[in-house]
Amino acid sequence: MLSALILILLIAGGLAWYFGNRNADIARWIALGSLGGMLMFMIPLMPQALNAPIHHGVEISWLVYQQNSWIPRFGINLILALDGLSLLLVLLTLLLGVIAVAASWHEITERVGFFYFNLLWSLAGVLGVFMALDLFLFFFFWEMMLIPMYFLIGIWGHENRHYAAIKFFIFTQVSSLLMLISMLALAYLHYLNNGHYSFSYFDLVGTGDQSPYGFWLMLGFFIAFVVKLPAFPFHTWLPDAHTQAPTGGSIILAGVLLKTGAYGLIRFLIPLFPDSLNYFGPYAMAIGVTGVLYTAVVAFAQTDLKRLIAYTSISHMGFVLLGVYAWNILSLQGAAMQMLTHGLSAAALFMIAGAIQHRIHTRNLEEMGGFWASVPKIGCITLFFAMASLGMPGLGNFVAEFLVLVGSFQVNVPMTLIATLGLVTAAVYSLIIIQKAFHGPQTDHQQMPDFDQREMGAMTVMIIGLLWMGLYPQTFLDTLAPVFAQLDGAVIIVENQVNLPTLVSHLEAAQ
Repeated sequence: MLSALILILLIAGGLAWYFGNRNADIARWIALGSLGGMLMFMIPLMPQALNAPIHHGVEISWLVYQQNSWIPRFGINLILALDGLSLLLVLLTLLLGVIAVAASWHEITERVGFFYFNLLWSLAGVLGVFMALDLFLFFFFWEMMLIPMYFLIGIWGHENRHYAAIKFFIFTQVSSLLMLISMLALAYLHYLNNGHYSFSYFDLVGTGDQSPYGFWLMLGFFIAFVVKLPAFPFHTWLPDAHTQAPTGGSIILAGVLLKTGAYGLIRFLIPLFPDSLNYFGPYAMAIGVTGVLYTAVVAFAQTDLKRLIAYTSISHMGFVLLGVYAWNILSLQGAAMQMLTHGLSAAALFMIAGAIQHRIHTRNLEEMGGFWASVPKIGCITLFFAMASLGMPGLGNFVAEFLVLVGSFQVNVPMTLIATLGLVTAAVYSLIIIQKAFHGPQTDHQQMPDFDQREMGAMTVMIIGLLWMGLYPQTFLDTLAPVFAQLDGAVIIVENQVNLPTLVSHLEAAQ
């Protein structure tokens, strides 16, 4: 089942490229049909994830599990699995894939088949990253998702697309090489201790701390994941990539690819190096807090709409890094919720920016203004997602940031208090977008068309998602609770009482 999900996207990408040379609409419908069909196929797994029991031992009850031999000489296997966390991220990937296809429907008019080939293959790599439990297989998919994104930026991007694509490639490839070296070292360490090589997640959990070079091996993983997150000071590739990428590429990059870095920290780095929470956790939290504030302040000075949104994404990902290294049930659930809510809100903001650029052929906020009267639909939708970005109560972003701050407060009070200033800066850069683009004196772009039914449909789906996570987050918290109690004994759950009633009942039953 799981390998079929990846194969379907790979085959659909090839078909889109083949038929797109003859009819561009066929390529579009192939991409939309494959992603939409897979999304409908995966949704029925949600009730199973909601009812998963909580266990505190090393055994994990996977929703779906697949293992096949691949390269037995080196202990490499095809191990794919889904639990509540990876299921939610897979659903987010497929949903934003559909949104990206919708956003690119009229924007991409050249080499359409090859565009959707790269889009689908990049998404196939992302699905592999979220499901792989063999480190070599994980690295294979990690590389697979990057190369198509390089082409998406380099071919269909804007004026400085080649510079942005090469910068993106260099940052990601150098950091990936460090992770590969650490993976090979862990496999060799397993060989010295057990007499055979293995890249299995289950065999390598906790082994990183047994090496005298454990800190350096951990650092290889950490740099790779925070470059992708991205975190300060490894973030400089992202504003360029987002600014130059086509709208569909920006949606996938902000909504999905950044989440692979956060997922790697949760699924691999901490379980492989559990002691790193003690000797490296405070520094990682400081890096996250610095990213929250620094990139928010930098966002104030931006006149390019997409560049401003890119810096806000980096700021929000700082909350994820803070929550991961606080490493308790509240902060981890907050980090996971931040990944989901930011995926929707950032994707929507980049779709709005791309739609405006497609209509008036500029991203410069200084050339915008007074749009509200002529495009009220775009104005209302932008206001909603700006409010979501600043953490308005009732929306999912507020729940995510609240859980992160409450969880991290139990671990590091000074860092939490400093990070709280990020809520203030978020209000400033969110209101800058509304004020400069939709209020003030009218410009020469007053006759641009408003959102059509296709665009309104995509926005409505993301609005419903954020309202659901904001007004009834328990669905997602219950799905995530078993995951963070089951990470092979590496999860540290604070003994304080959790205020969420359903979660309390689950924990008491498990005890």
